[in-house]
Amino acid sequence: MEVFIAIMVGCLAACGTRLLLQRSLFRVLIGLALIAQAANVLVFTAAGLGKGDTSVIGADAKALPEGHPDPLAQALVLTAIVISFGVLAFCLVLLKRTHRRTADADLDALAQTES
Repeated sequence: MEVFIAIMVGCLAACGTRLLLQRSLFRVLIGLALIAQAANVLVFTAAGLGKGDTSVIGADAKALPEGHPDPLAQALVLTAIVISFGVLAFCLVLLKRTHRRTADADLDALAQTES
């Protein structure tokens, strides 16, 4: 299972990098989202997928039972999802305002504008 997820992370990162190198601002935004998701899946997988049901410590236990994934990585990924959503929302508003002001979303055309 980890091999499949590693291939998926590689594909997400490769597609995100490819889109970041495009000339359209919208494709750059989608590439940023793909790279953020690739990083989230990488952190989630690096902590271990585990075979257990839930990450809840029982009343009489001192630690998680064997085979459970680390809940710290899950909390980090949840935080990273919220942060990446905020960054993407900001970039989307910036893209919309740039398109409204210049009537173009091409990076080469934006490099030649003056204002």
